[in-house]
Amino acid sequence: MQYTILPNTNLKISRICLGSMTWGQQNTEAEGHAQLDMALDKGVNFIDTAEMYSVPGNPKTQGSTESIIGSWFAKKGVRNKMVLASKITGPNRFFEHIRKDLSFSKEALDDALHKSLKRLQTDYLDLYQLHWPERGVNIFGSRDYIHNDAWEDTIAATLEHLNLYVKQGKIRYMGLSNETPWGAMRYMEEARKGAPKMVSIQNAYNLLNRRDEIGLSEVILREDLGYLPYSPLAFGMLTGKYLNGATPRHARVTLFPNYSRYHGDGSFEATRKYQEIAQQHDLSLTQMSLAFIRQQPFVTSTIVGATTVEQLQENIGSISVNLSEEIITAINTVHATIPNPAP
Repeated sequence: MQYTILPNTNLKISRICLGSMTWGQQNTEAEGHAQLDMALDKGVNFIDTAEMYSVPGNPKTQGSTESIIGSWFAKKGVRNKMVLASKITGPNRFFEHIRKDLSFSKEALDDALHKSLKRLQTDYLDLYQLHWPERGVNIFGSRDYIHNDAWEDTIAATLEHLNLYVKQGKIRYMGLSNETPWGAMRYMEEARKGAPKMVSIQNAYNLLNRRDEIGLSEVILREDLGYLPYSPLAFGMLTGKYLNGATPRHARVTLFPNYSRYHGDGSFEATRKYQEIAQQHDLSLTQMSLAFIRQQPFVTSTIVGATTVEQLQENIGSISVNLSEEIITAINTVHATIPNPAP
């Protein structure tokens, strides 16, 4: 395993982070524990979760993923060996079963954080993230930004509330998720005024969605922020398993057809071309896709998810794959022809 320091922290993290959002719905507790065991054995020391997991969002399974991680900590006694990240849900009318107040108010943060800590069976989080902004932004497959004048800027207040938990020892550092260049810089503006600094951004980033290279990558590098890409395999599209009309059993998009963000015509066309490159160089499409993300200069740790330990083993194994300039040039040639087919 390779390790790095999360910028502006003393956290030494593996360059592969274990994502967990399927545990509690697609995966059982035993399967989640098996993935955690394998990840730990392979040197992964970084786990990412959220209060809204498992996915899709469901009142019956909300919080189940954190509970599975918590029971594993209780069984293994390895909390001090792991860097643990979780998130508070942002405003969304589909998640009112979590909390009526889905803002980042002090009351909402109190509710979210303390319930997460209880489920995770820990008294602190290493990284606590805002799952998506309070304001409306073009994320989760939306290409175009629609401006909303009604949003009230609460960023300074949110940082003030979060800093209370830092002082109490309940969180060590704070981060962003599904954030834009403007949003990241707005938080940096507050940090320059003396507020605590957001140390990381977790966004979707993969061969079918490279839009964070435009604008946000410069912010990350110049502001010294950690970048934690999720969905590096585009909901499994970049494993090649959906090509040629395939609908594999138990796969996410087979089970939940509304998860079609990466299933447009452009995504299929680009994926076929990326698979050809991988085959020409005796690589699996999975490992080529993950290695490309890891080799980007602004990427800190890649969040990988899996529904089987076999998939997870291949994902973690990508840490030893290094793409040549020839392969990267071929990938970028496809990207130039079919740029960002799945924003």
